[in-house]
Amino acid sequence: MIELPRAALTANRIAEVAEFFSFGTNDLTQTAMGLSRDDSGRFLPFYVENKIFPDDPFQTLDQEGVGQLLDIGVQKGRSVRADLKIGICGEHGGDPESVIFCHKVGLNYVSCSPYRVPIALLAAAQAALADKTGASVGTTA
Repeated sequence: MIELPRAALTANRIAEVAEFFSFGTNDLTQTAMGLSRDDSGRFLPFYVENKIFPDDPFQTLDQEGVGQLLDIGVQKGRSVRADLKIGICGEHGGDPESVIFCHKVGLNYVSCSPYRVPIALLAAAQAALADKTGASVGTTA
């Protein structure tokens, strides 16, 4: 599990002994953004409503910050082990924008809650089709 920023930044060293990575995006979000998931329910709705955050970072992956850590981890891990299987686990695996981002950075899989599987499958299929057709998909960069 890659759940801390330092682990993402040193993924090349972890890949020397690991056969796969699973980014724990809930914990990675907490540590990268300095937010407690347990306490954030009291203020995150206000932050989203007042455009301090574009989305709840525990629902939609913060592509600019946490996403960079994923991208760095993927690149560093695969620089050592090109066939490294990499995915995420957590609520982000069921969010369409997050799934599309994960596809763009080269993840092999996402896992999510069972009720979110149909949404994740549709988003993954749209991302794969967009690759083949050159179309864009998703609402954020």
